[in-house]
Amino acid sequence: MTSTFFQICSLFYVVMLTLQYYSRKRINNIENKIYSCLIINVLVELILDILSIITIRNADKIPFLNQFVAKAYLASLISWLSFFTLYILTISIKHSKKDIDDNILREKARLYAGVLGLIYAFYIVLLSILELQFVSNQNGIYSCGPAAEFSYAVAGLLILISVVNVLRRIKTIPRKKTIPVFIFVFVGLIAITIQMSNPNILLISAVDAFITFLMYFTIENPDVKMIEALNLAKDQAEKANRAKTDFLSSMSHEIRTPLNAIVGFSQGLLEEDLPADTKEEVKDIIDASDSLLQIVNGILDISKIEANKLEIVNTEYNFEKIFKELVALSKGRIGDKPLEFRYSCDKTIPPVLYGDYVRIKQIVLNLLTNAIKYTKQGYVDFTVNSVCKDDVCRLIISVTDTGIGIKEENIDKLFNKFERLDLEKNITIEGTGLGLAITKKLIDFMHGNIVVQSKYGEGSKFTVALDQRIIPKELDELNIPAIEDDNKPFVSNGGKILVVDDNKINLKVAARLLRAYNVDVTLVTSGQECIDEILDGHKYDLILLDDMMPKMTGVETLLNLKKIIGFNTPTVALTANAISGMKEKYLENGFDGYLSKPIDKVELENILRKYLTDMDTKTEVPPKEDKLEDISYLKDNGIDVDASIELLGDKQTFLSTLNDFLEETSERLPKMEQYRKDNDMANYAILVHAMKSDAKYLGLTKLAELSYNHEMASKKNDKDYVDEHYSQLIDELNHMIAIIKKYLGKE
Repeated sequence: MTSTFFQICSLFYVVMLTLQYYSRKRINNIENKIYSCLIINVLVELILDILSIITIRNADKIPFLNQFVAKAYLASLISWLSFFTLYILTISIKHSKKDIDDNILREKARLYAGVLGLIYAFYIVLLSILELQFVSNQNGIYSCGPAAEFSYAVAGLLILISVVNVLRRIKTIPRKKTIPVFIFVFVGLIAITIQMSNPNILLISAVDAFITFLMYFTIENPDVKMIEALNLAKDQAEKANRAKTDFLSSMSHEIRTPLNAIVGFSQGLLEEDLPADTKEEVKDIIDASDSLLQIVNGILDISKIEANKLEIVNTEYNFEKIFKELVALSKGRIGDKPLEFRYSCDKTIPPVLYGDYVRIKQIVLNLLTNAIKYTKQGYVDFTVNSVCKDDVCRLIISVTDTGIGIKEENIDKLFNKFERLDLEKNITIEGTGLGLAITKKLIDFMHGNIVVQSKYGEGSKFTVALDQRIIPKELDELNIPAIEDDNKPFVSNGGKILVVDDNKINLKVAARLLRAYNVDVTLVTSGQECIDEILDGHKYDLILLDDMMPKMTGVETLLNLKKIIGFNTPTVALTANAISGMKEKYLENGFDGYLSKPIDKVELENILRKYLTDMDTKTEVPPKEDKLEDISYLKDNGIDVDASIELLGDKQTFLSTLNDFLEETSERLPKMEQYRKDNDMANYAILVHAMKSDAKYLGLTKLAELSYNHEMASKKNDKDYVDEHYSQLIDELNHMIAIIKKYLGKE
């Protein structure tokens, strides 16, 4: 009598396997799709095998049902083998070459599935036609005849295809993937041998079940929950990194905008006829602003480095000019310290090199600044040597000082972020601990090397080696000027400059800085006004164009300007967006130059030298304006007048800015309301950002705070917050307008 023991046992563990397989999340790949078909197929196969044993025992009572079930069982056997062969063909292609494209793999799998599907359809047609016979003897009852023999032939063909494909790619297919094939052949041969000697023992479907079970441990089926958790953590980390970048970009803009006014007006005050002690105080303001700016730049640089977005921009440069600029900058930082600054340079260094001279200046300046900062007396020695071979010049730059030195155990910590050594002794020395970290990263990016030698209490020596390409050119062939007398004052021949900025205070700063250069300055507050100026036929020698403006950004404005026939005016980006790499971005967008806020007077002069013609004239300084009447009314109503005048420079500028604020607000309010109603949070953010900046300058503390909250909310597209707190913002704005109007007599 035919036994169902193996089939029932196999069915039990396959059901358990199926529940386990489908209860877990799976990656959606081709292997899992084919395996899903295999596991369902083997369940059906086992059930049909058990049913065929039952029906064959009652063949005389239900002959038609017996024929149908027996042929269905044979069809399930060939179906399982077809899916198994498809699996083998797919993994053979997948591992035939590295990094095969998923789309190509899917197309190949569809092709194989189509061919095997045609073979299976042909088999089913013939199986339904061919006769299936049943033999009964002392060993039991079993099927035979043309249908059974044809099934065995198709099964043998499919097994042969699988084995040949595995053997052909045995070196490329992972070993664990080949195990089911070889075990299937080995166990299958044993099962067939046993069945031939004792047809009562049916093992084929049990073998298929065992191979299906074994394959569960070889398919690519990692813990998807873990993958999802990792992906979630990755997404959160990326969002946090983007938020950090957005914050740093915003911080850069926020800090640089008021710094622009502080530095700009302070530089303007230096040119005024002020008492000596007042001039010293103004210089202190500029120095403090420079220190703050260096901190901001350091934080932005380290953020760029961590995001792997720092770019090395190689160009041809005049070596001697760059290093003499470094000497001049460093000497200026010594101040009143009893320090000797020594500089020696290898005269054999080629005059024109190719590399990122901006980063080289940053590296060397960091080292020289540190040496000066931590050396109270003695000397700072700056030496440049070289080793030239073929077309490469290795610059060997050393900075030696007689400063405080570094303990041996602390040398390895030097290049850690935010690491400050001997803080108890150096508490009065300014710094964030970022300079050397940035320096090391920059040197690594440029494939250079840095070595530190130090003796605690006696001094330190930093040596940097950087390879630069030699350009066989003379200085007069280079498109940059040779060494010039940096002390020579620049005065224009009366060139015309158009300054475009939506912030009127920034316009005042630019106008004040440009006073000393004998230029005719026109100020406009939007990209459209700039375009209208050009379309109206006004000619300018230079345009200074802000980028972050409502309705039309500086980049968009420039694109529209370039559509005007005959437009060829040099246009320089003037922006507080000073994250590392932005200069290159603006140049790629078509700008001819780049000026970051706060405007550096040296950089401004470089721009003016480049685009305007020199002439030996001097600009008369306008007479000082009369002081204002008493301003206690404004102070009594919560306006921080003293802070505002400190930012703006004098009371007359404060009064002028109050008038500008009223005019600006009358235009700004209806636009804000419209943007809010239209749910245009991007443009709404730009307007409240401008209002916040104006409020800060004018000492309108509460209005500035409310505007900042609205700016942050609108940048996050938080319309609910904007709507909920809009009336509070407008009430405070109207309250300030009423106070200002009453003070100015404009009620």
